[in-house]
Amino acid sequence: MTQIPECTMEELLAVLISREVKDFEMSACGALSFIPAAGMLLASHTHAPHAEIIIQGSKEYFPFVGGPDWHNMASRGQMDLFFIGAIEIDRHANFNLHVIGDRDHPDVLMPGLYGSGLLYYTVPRIIFFRTEHTRRFLVEKVQFISAAGSAPEGVPRRNREVKIITPRAILRRNEETRFLELESVHPGHTLKEVLDNTGFDLGVKGKVPETSPVTADELHVLRTAVKKHMIETETYPELARTRIMVD
Repeated sequence: MTQIPECTMEELLAVLISREVKDFEMSACGALSFIPAAGMLLASHTHAPHAEIIIQGSKEYFPFVGGPDWHNMASRGQMDLFFIGAIEIDRHANFNLHVIGDRDHPDVLMPGLYGSGLLYYTVPRIIFFRTEHTRRFLVEKVQFISAAGSAPEGVPRRNREVKIITPRAILRRNEETRFLELESVHPGHTLKEVLDNTGFDLGVKGKVPETSPVTADELHVLRTAVKKHMIETETYPELARTRIMVD
């Protein structure tokens, strides 16, 4: 089994996220999104120097007066990739950001959406990120559908790719079946471990590829140029100081 260089969970996810960012495309994340912010900036320092980046809450990377401006941008087809965090995701790629338990008398009440439902329909590529890979997160059926993974027949939808990046694996929505399937397992983890910690069938048939391991070069750029840049531009500066290691 391939061994990855020693890194924190946040660094691992940031590196994997960075690989999804394409040059000359518009990529964005919302509030409370330190990990995708670091990933996008890593991409801009490596393989995607011309990528356009939007990071809500950053003075340097949020060029709008208000939140609705960037939702309007997505509605006009000007956003290519958006990163979303979720409390639950099910095999249909529905996600929950609202409640756990009964909707009227919830066990846990979450903050809900701030335009993510609209973005799920209008942005071509959506990537969910989460610092856990458990049956609590990856469930057979979400307790509340904050936004649906598929649209009813006749309803226009620009979204054509959905992925989930966790500390154990990468999942991808099959665009024919509309179910989430296993794309790859990270080095240091096993297929059995992933299946045991997923609450639905991942459609595994045969051998599953291993995720390309994090490289020393990727970690070096993240820990030096990206960390310094995040602190200087006040883009999650405290998290950059504490969650990204020093190379």
